[in-house]
Amino acid sequence: MQNLTGKTAIITGASSGIGATIAEHLANEGANVVLAARRKEKLTSVANNINAKDGGEALAVQVDVSNRSDVENLVKQATNAYGDIDIYVNNAGLMLRSVVQEGYVEDWEDMIDVNIKGVLYGINAVLPRMIECSQGHIVNISSVSGQEVTKSSTVYSATKFAARALSMGMEKELARTGVRVTNLSPGMVDTDQTAGNKPKDRKPLETDDIAKAVVYAVTQPDYVNVNEITVRPV
Repeated sequence: MQNLTGKTAIITGASSGIGATIAEHLANEGANVVLAARRKEKLTSVANNINAKDGGEALAVQVDVSNRSDVENLVKQATNAYGDIDIYVNNAGLMLRSVVQEGYVEDWEDMIDVNIKGVLYGINAVLPRMIECSQGHIVNISSVSGQEVTKSSTVYSATKFAARALSMGMEKELARTGVRVTNLSPGMVDTDQTAGNKPKDRKPLETDDIAKAVVYAVTQPDYVNVNEITVRPV
């Protein structure tokens, strides 16, 4: 496994939950982590906790990933602080009302803006330099809802199908460029976002379980590309 000391990683949606835990694990492996989310106070708290420990440094940048200029500014600040971006984790996501016949169009638009456009904005901001350097790793956090659709997940699933399709296409586009792509699809994870929808018959995943999967993917040798990881509760 590769050591991440001196590497730079951007993690979106990093103010809590899966994103915050991914940032902590990458920092524990030595990476400098740039935390991006809308909630500046929570971001700063996560960054302070990381900076109080041994490992990589943390920088908090307030960002709305549905705003292209925000994402471009995020990458600029990260580059100014730490140099080229080695890892970009597209973790920010929304899971809102998704039943088509209920007609919550504003919720659908918000999910499209964050779960699809936000992913694309991040990829677009870091990819040209990664290709130029012949190295880099993009991790897209999708969902098992991007593989299977329930009667209550239609629109959310559509956005996560899109994120997974982007990952699959990029694997082919970027073959032999040195840039690697991983699509990670978690099942139910115990976070604030899923607080009212936890299964009663089994234990949900912990955020650590997803963070460990990210670390596994990004610490493989340069010639190994872990394209797809699905992590489900038993």
